[in-house]
Amino acid sequence: MKNKIKEKMLKGEKTLGSFHVLGNASVVENMAYGGLDYVILDTEHGPFDVEDAQSYIRAAELAGITPLVRVKDGQRNSILKMLDVGAMGIIIPNVHSVEEVQNIVKYGKYNPLGERGFGATNGNRFLYADYATQGLDHYFEVSNQETLIIPQCETRGCLENIEQIVDIDGVDGIFVGPYDLSVALGKPGQMKDPVVQDAIKRVIIACQSAGKFAFIYSSSIQDIKDKYNMGFDSVTYSMDAIILTEAYKSIVTEVKEKSEIPIV
Repeated sequence: MKNKIKEKMLKGEKTLGSFHVLGNASVVENMAYGGLDYVILDTEHGPFDVEDAQSYIRAAELAGITPLVRVKDGQRNSILKMLDVGAMGIIIPNVHSVEEVQNIVKYGKYNPLGERGFGATNGNRFLYADYATQGLDHYFEVSNQETLIIPQCETRGCLENIEQIVDIDGVDGIFVGPYDLSVALGKPGQMKDPVVQDAIKRVIIACQSAGKFAFIYSSSIQDIKDKYNMGFDSVTYSMDAIILTEAYKSIVTEVKEKSEIPIV
């Protein structure tokens, strides 16, 4: 069990991913073939849940891309089941407090960091994976080390408690949801507003001080480099549905502009 994006970021390399909302294993494969480091299966806003996510995780593993899952909430079953079907990390939305994150770690990490339930599952090849055949202590250690627990900072409560949250043992990083965070700060969609920018910088500083990874969503290719330069370890660019639509819009526009035959 090796988390490739964690390995890259520990070496100081930047990683790039995207959200999957279309709910199709072939799409996940193509995201891998496109060269992304990871895909986030979005079960918060996407129409699918655990059983389908299991198939998409298999597709990701087959194609060589790291599968992460944004769970629908921070409850035990939401976290446990996605890890059991093989998610290499989870992103937890709508976090408000230190206590919530402590519970998330409890549900997502094995002893001694947490109290994650143990079982023979797809994620550990029903205990036939190499790291699962060397005793529970080894299995727990490897799982805790390679499975990323990433609360999402998109609420005022999370921002106000960010320094305490990143210091929690078992939290591997923070994912900034800039749009919801801007709404929470009373600046909806105003990404360049000093209040929003200061909040984002605060998260970066907190992560760097605690030695944790900093992730952020970006809807613009031009913005990705800026986010890396700000200090983010990883940028999650857009989502498959938007990228696909924009690609076809670009093709249609180009064809209409260059064609000598009128196209309606």
